[in-house]
Amino acid sequence: MDPIIRIKNLTYTYPDGSRPALDGVSLDIMPGTFTAVLGSNGSGKSTLAKHMNAILLPSGGKVLVDGMDTIDEGNLLAIRRRVGMVFQNPDNQIVANVVEDDVAFAPENLGVEPAEIRRRVDAALEQVGMYQFRLHAPHLLSGGQKQRVAIAGVLAMDPEVLVLDEPTAMLDPRGRREVLRTVEELCRERGITVVLITHHMDEAARADRVLVMDAGRVALDGAPREIFPRADALRALRLTVPDTTALLLRLRAAGMPVPAGALTPEDCAAAIWEALR
Repeated sequence: MDPIIRIKNLTYTYPDGSRPALDGVSLDIMPGTFTAVLGSNGSGKSTLAKHMNAILLPSGGKVLVDGMDTIDEGNLLAIRRRVGMVFQNPDNQIVANVVEDDVAFAPENLGVEPAEIRRRVDAALEQVGMYQFRLHAPHLLSGGQKQRVAIAGVLAMDPEVLVLDEPTAMLDPRGRREVLRTVEELCRERGITVVLITHHMDEAARADRVLVMDAGRVALDGAPREIFPRADALRALRLTVPDTTALLLRLRAAGMPVPAGALTPEDCAAAIWEALR
């Protein structure tokens, strides 16, 4: 199976920057996977995300989406149909006064037939659990609901990849849970490739793969169970570990034989119970 996104020796320097925001990044994103990207402020994670659907174009190296080079202007529309982006603030992505009109906005601009737009809008709102709010005004929704509407607007373009740049950063805990549950279901049940930029360790723990960025480079790359037990390496990169990992590491230091890679609260509790037995 070929990667849906292939990044080869990618470098990028902002016009007013003195050092590269991305410095020789190479990685493949496989179809149907859930990848979380972590990093402290200025690490390059959002810059990387914006290269995945050609919002930014490389200063050097290549980004290929389904084999299409983002630097080729003729590929732009096809790339953005395949890779949809969701940003931090849903208010910046909502453009209409009625939820279903907002979700219809992108496919209308792509020239999709009206009957197909109706089908896509209904399907997208069902997928994010917002169909019952289709006639509501977006400004009356909660933050989590607005973000799910923003995700539906991207889904209506029928993308293969969903890139989310810190989509829960402005949400309360309930809104975060709503959005993360939606994103997981889209990946696990519909097979949409997900790239989640986040600073929440518990969100990254639910991914198949964790990339840790530092100074424009990939510092760590692996499954969550491989990355999070490396607490010293993460702290050196100004990051923390999930609460479950922190607890298990403290118990291990005290002599309890528990695995450091039990990431979910359920797995953590089961590991402690087994050790106590």
